[in-house]
Amino acid sequence: MFDSNRRIKADLAKPTTVGLLFLCVGLLVGTSAAGWFFSRQNQQLVDEVRSASARRIADAAFDVRTPPAVVADAQGLSDVFRSTAESVKDAVVYIQVVVGPSSGGGFFHNRMMRQSVGSGVIVDQNGYVVTNFHVVENASQIDITLDDKREYEAKLVGFDSSTDLAVLKIQADDLPFVPFGDSDKVEVGEWVLAVGNPFRLTSTVTAGIVSALSRDVNIIENNSSTPIEDFIQTDAAINPGNSGGALVNLAGSLVGVNTAIATESGSSEGYGFAVPSNLVRRVVTDIIEYGEVRRGYLGVVIQEMTAAEAQLAGLPSAQGVLVRNLCEGCSAGRSGLLAGDVILSVNEKFVNAPNQLQSVVASNRPGDDLLVRVWRDGGPVSLRVQLLGRDDPSTDGWLSAEIDRPVPEQRSDEPESYRPDTDVEPVDPWGFGVRELTGKDRREFGVTSGVFVAYVERQSAAAFAGLPRGSILQSIDGVDVESVNQITELLSTADNSSSHILRVVMRNGIPFFFELKSEVLN
Repeated sequence: MFDSNRRIKADLAKPTTVGLLFLCVGLLVGTSAAGWFFSRQNQQLVDEVRSASARRIADAAFDVRTPPAVVADAQGLSDVFRSTAESVKDAVVYIQVVVGPSSGGGFFHNRMMRQSVGSGVIVDQNGYVVTNFHVVENASQIDITLDDKREYEAKLVGFDSSTDLAVLKIQADDLPFVPFGDSDKVEVGEWVLAVGNPFRLTSTVTAGIVSALSRDVNIIENNSSTPIEDFIQTDAAINPGNSGGALVNLAGSLVGVNTAIATESGSSEGYGFAVPSNLVRRVVTDIIEYGEVRRGYLGVVIQEMTAAEAQLAGLPSAQGVLVRNLCEGCSAGRSGLLAGDVILSVNEKFVNAPNQLQSVVASNRPGDDLLVRVWRDGGPVSLRVQLLGRDDPSTDGWLSAEIDRPVPEQRSDEPESYRPDTDVEPVDPWGFGVRELTGKDRREFGVTSGVFVAYVERQSAAAFAGLPRGSILQSIDGVDVESVNQITELLSTADNSSSHILRVVMRNGIPFFFELKSEVLN
């Protein structure tokens, strides 16, 4: 997706060296996602306010205001930018965070504390503010400054590390807020404005377009065992300090919360990423109502479809998401979903990448019914799936096992290396060589079976297919490879009309499919 040398970072300003793949502040808050407690005599009133705010956010219709259909000239576009910025910036706040001990004193106490800044968006008139979790993570004090210079100490209501979102509360009423737009209707090429506080320059507005949708840039995975990334990509300038700020359309509707940038310099290079507003709305509503996100899970292990695998499944094109494995006692297994199914859509929304499926499912709660369309045995099948939460023992056990799954240990009787002159077997006439797996291979690739692809000859059928040297060959035409001795038999067919689909795993754990064509042998 991006050049391997390009650095992707969350854009919160902080005193650290730029150049690593990271979310900008340290460790997870250690105790509870609900970080705000009140005295017993105020609790009933607080619960009523929270519930009212949560219902107001959840039940409010999407902001249906639309940008002007036609802008006659540059001045007209300028007027639209101006009016949109004016309607939004009052509801975007400046956040200052103190990270470190909240009690004690003395020289060493002061040296342990540090400050950072970010942005937030008021989403309800009663003072609820959404921001990025990495902005306020491990904060001992959170101060918010409104656009009109009013200052408040904020309390953490709750957070969701899977989406890098957090909700704050300030003691104020009748505040301006940004209405939620429908991010499902955002299109590539439409104008958007980013509003925030880059480099401590408060109430800064930048303009750009939507560059891409459903981006997965692997930035949240450093802070969560179950990351959900379905970013809106924009070239509107987003810089350190913009984290948690608003991405709005020209109607002034919130379509995203700015979260990260891809950069080699540490500042904007035209690649910004925002959490889509429909996911934000779902998370915010749950946090206000319950102090945590109540998320439903399918209970599947999935991967993106390739053209080769689509051909093997009989699909007309590379579409959908492949179910590699599933939990029999979880939502997917109970509903009749099978390993090998290709999920095409959920509730009539097409999914063509794993992160898209995760985002759609994450927008629903335990108990919600989903209409899931899959491709099975050469045709479409529709299933009704009722989502289960982590309070379900099967789901919790399966998730815990997937998250904590250990890398296979090296067997003591296996060598750390191999001797190419004796261990590698040529696979003729296909033009590559394989050897048995070592303990080191199993550890590094996270696999238990397969064979190691030791070399690929130039101008060979394997080279023509793109088979990479240094990968693990796991299956041929859907048959698992357990040893080198199987290879010759599985690749015995070599007439001009035949081909073979090879499934290999790379060092990053991602599987790929390659097609060996017999016609290339002639």
